[in-house]
Formats: sequence, C-alpha cells, structure tokens
Amino acid sequence: ILATTLMAGTFAARDAVAEDFYKGKTITILVGFGAGGGYDTTSRLFARRFGDHIPGKPTVVVQNMPGAGSMIVANYLFTVAPKNGTTLGVFASSTALEPLFGNPKAKFDPRKFEWIGSMHRDIASCAVWNGAGAGIKTLEDLLKSKKTIVFGSTSPTAITSQHPLFLKNMFNAPIKVIYGFKGTKAVSIAMQQGEVDGSCGMFESSVRSAYDSHIKKGELKIIVQFGRDKTVPYFGDATQMYKLLKTDADKKVADVIFEQTQLARPLAAPPGTPKEQVAILRKAMTATFKDPEMIADGKKVQVDFDPMSGEEAAKVINDFYATPPELVKKAAQMTQPAK
Repeated sequence: ILATTLMAGTFAARDAVAEDFYKGKTITILVGFGAGGGYDTTSRLFARRFGDHIPGKPTVVVQNMPGAGSMIVANYLFTVAPKNGTTLGVFASSTALEPLFGNPKAKFDPRKFEWIGSMHRDIASCAVWNGAGAGIKTLEDLLKSKKTIVFGSTSPTAITSQHPLFLKNMFNAPIKVIYGFKGTKAVSIAMQQGEVDGSCGMFESSVRSAYDSHIKKGELKIIVQFGRDKTVPYFGDATQMYKLLKTDADKKVADVIFEQTQLARPLAAPPGTPKEQVAILRKAMTATFKDPEMIADGKKVQVDFDPMSGEEAAKVINDFYATPPELVKKAAQMTQPAK
C-alpha cells in the first residue's frame, strides 16, 4: 500500500511539474514538406488535438519547412532547434536513414533523436495521371512503354525519387525523375498540368484524403504497390512489386528501401530533450490517437490512423542500422540517379 501511495505521489508530482512547464507555452511541429500534402495534412490533424493531452494544454502549431526531401527539418532539429520539448519535427523515414547510406548532407544521427512516435505506418505506391499519355494502366504497361515516363519529386533523398528509381534500376523501366517540387501536392498539380506523368510515395492515407475523386474518375491510376506480405485493397489491381523479384537477395535489398514506410509519418524531438518531456510527449501522442475526436477527424478525410509508439520507432531505426553493409550499399545503388 505504501509503495502504491508513493508511486501515485510521484506521478502526481511529475504531472504537476509538466503542467508548470507547458502551461502558456507553444509547441511547434516543423513539417519538412509544403502545405497540402500528406505529411502536412496528417500533422495538422494531429496538432489540433495533441495539446489537449499534454499537461498544461500548450498551444500546438505547425510550421512548414520544405526542402531537400525534408532533410532541412532533420538537420535543423538535430543541430539548431531548442532541446526542451517545445520543437518537434516531421520528416520522411527515407531522409531519417540518409546517414546510413553515407549522405554527407545529412548532419544528424537518427539514433540520437528522441522519437515521439509515428503518426502512421503505411504501404507506398506509384501512380500515373491519365495513363501518362501512353495508355499505361499497369506496371507491365510502364515496363513496356516506349515513352519515357516522368515522375516528380522533391529531391533524391525522398521516396518520391527512390521508389521510381528502384523500378528503373531493378526492372529497366523507362523512367525519369525531375526534382524541385515542395511535396506531393506540388507534384499533383504538375501532373494535372501535364508537366510530369506520375508520382510515387503515394500512401493509402494520403491517396484517400487527397486523391479519392481522381481515383474514382480514373484520372489517377495506382499501378504498383510496395508491401512485402500484404496488399492494400484500395489500390485495386496495382501490381505487388515483390512478386516480380526473382531472388531472396533482391527481396532483402528491397526491404531496406520499402520497409522504411513502417515510419510513414515519424515525429521526433531533438537529441538531448529531457527524458521527462519525452515521456510526456510520447504519452500524449498515444492518447491523441485514441481520442474519439481525433478518430472522427480522420474519418472525415477517409484516414484510419495506425500510429507507432516512440519506443517502436526507435527500434525500427536501430534495426535498420543493423543491416549488413553490403545490403545497404546495394540499396543505395538501386535508388540513386545515374551519374
């Protein structure tokens, strides 16, 4: 009884300290992509309810900081952002793993971030707009195309680049990737204007919320999905890419690239953030995704959230760092533009 009483007192004291810390403060969530895309939409839905579950009920705001496939946010969070639990970052899992692939522009070690969790885990896909003007309805059509199919991307570190380049390098697909877009929203606009033919990095959550009408009209067609052991029914007859891989070695290389989407919308705090604040933020994130109002918000944009805890997210990152170097090297080769 005494132990239980002491423990309850400890938790109450910790919550009181937390309330004193966050009361009247603002938490800023930096999003590494432009407004209107999947990362931005999910982050804003989350931010709307997140503060309600933090002692002291701080204001939570989202600030877009696009650039370099979200690496600007990752670098800023690691080297510049205040380490007190008031600044968090959302950036691509592919970007988080760039140091593993030896990218010198990645000025961070993802194992040292304080991972709050991931707002979603998902399966990615690629899609083309109006058949890319070449009647393309399937991945097989694309592989046989005599026309070069152009995909838009933010930068070579983003899955909007890495995934189509994997198709190019693994299957000799006639694909070209052009860079400079601020996010999938900008790529979508470019598709509709005829500047590019398609986009990768299309998660079910973002397709349902932003592209459902285009899917139903037949304007946007998902042609390939990248789940290893499961498919997304919403993607229809899109080819399951793993079925085209002929060897276990190829599948292991693909795992390094496509299993990253377990962390579809990761949320991190800077290294050195006090453990007390990290625990509070992790607990609040878990509570947010159980909040009936948050669930209802997701339903409005046809998203069923599948969040991951901070502990799970940290384990995913550490597991990737246990990947044999030869597989990492091969995966890097399969996702880079030709020099």
